[in-house]
Amino acid sequence: MAPDFNLKDLSNQSFKLSTHRGKPVLLIFIATWCPTCRSEMPHYKSIYETYGQRGLEVVNIDIQEPKNRVSQFAVKYQIPYRVLLDKTGDVAGTYGIVGIPAMVLIDKDGKILSRQYLAIDILLETLLGKK
Repeated sequence: MAPDFNLKDLSNQSFKLSTHRGKPVLLIFIATWCPTCRSEMPHYKSIYETYGQRGLEVVNIDIQEPKNRVSQFAVKYQIPYRVLLDKTGDVAGTYGIVGIPAMVLIDKDGKILSRQYLAIDILLETLLGKK
C-alpha cells in the first residue's frame, strides 16, 4: 500500500493521498535545480493531458525547496497539475526516493503499481487506455 501523506500545494491547500482513493494517482518527485526534471516537463504535461481526463490524478512533489522558488518554476513551465511542497523531504523519504526525477504510480485502491520510471507509460496505457 502507498503510504498516506498530507502536503500543502502552492495555493496552501491540503492534498491528502487517501482522499483520492477510487482513482489512480501519479506522484512525480522533482526539484527545480534538477536539469533532467526540467527537460522531462513536456513528458509530464503530456501524461497529464492524456490521462488526466481519464481519471488520473497527477501531482508534482517538489522536495525541500522554498515555496517562492517552486512557484516561479511552476509558472515558468506552466505546470497544469497540482504542485505539492515536501518541505522536510519526509514524503520523499517515506517513498524511498533517492534520485530525481522519480515517479510512483498508485492504483485506485491505494496500492503502488510501479516505481520504475521507464515502465510508467506502459502501465498508464494498460490502466487507462492507449493515447
